[in-house]
Amino acid sequence: MTAGPVTGDAERVTLTGVSKSYPGPDGDVQVLAPTDLTIEPGEFVCVIGPSGCGKSTLLNILAGFLAPTAGQVRVGDRVVDGPDPDRGVVFQQANLYPWLSVRANVEFGPKVRGVPKQTRRAQAQRLLELVGLDQLGDRRPYELSGGQQQRAQIARVLVNDPGIVLMDEPFGALDALTRERLQRELLTLWRDRRKTVLFVTHGIEEAILLGTRILVMGTEPGRIVHDVTPSFDDGADFATVRALPEFATLRDELARHIYAAHA
Repeated sequence: MTAGPVTGDAERVTLTGVSKSYPGPDGDVQVLAPTDLTIEPGEFVCVIGPSGCGKSTLLNILAGFLAPTAGQVRVGDRVVDGPDPDRGVVFQQANLYPWLSVRANVEFGPKVRGVPKQTRRAQAQRLLELVGLDQLGDRRPYELSGGQQQRAQIARVLVNDPGIVLMDEPFGALDALTRERLQRELLTLWRDRRKTVLFVTHGIEEAILLGTRILVMGTEPGRIVHDVTPSFDDGADFATVRALPEFATLRDELARHIYAAHA
């Protein structure tokens, strides 16, 4: 998909020589090779590749959960040296607090930041409406379906108005119908807000349908081996995009790069 205009105070993300290694019995094991990468404000970047190629490592370094062994990550002119509310993370499994209602989960971040109750309640309600859960705010997470829990997790991230949203296979555990419905909803949210998104997935088609840019990673060590920008119309629906000859061509191109990098 092609990106539209960016609004707000979005900032460029820059990785310079970023690598990650862990101690092993025979010396350090490099899981992410030195990586240079620039993500422009408002891009929806999908990262695909086989298991063990460093996709989640890259995301966790961007999130500030992992420190790189070498190199530096910057958001605008700030060095990433730990987690920050401006980088919201959506995990594969919704990590909602089970003892809180859905609404209280969404309000949690603003509450910690000292936002007045009336204000944070209004913010939470607006996000619940945005993800279609405004009628379920008083339920506990365990009373929701898997797809509804993921919607609640997305609302809990977006209520903090992060400039960057990092998503680690957020729809991987869902059935096909629920996954596609949430893909559509996520694209609608992105088109409305134009947040910068880094989306890790195993799905080639998911990456093509969602991304304004697709990175393919290879293994041993993890590294970016291909970088492509799909040119499909941003407003096109999934069925229209899937029917295009260019869709099949890009799908095959990405598959070849994945298989070659894993061989």
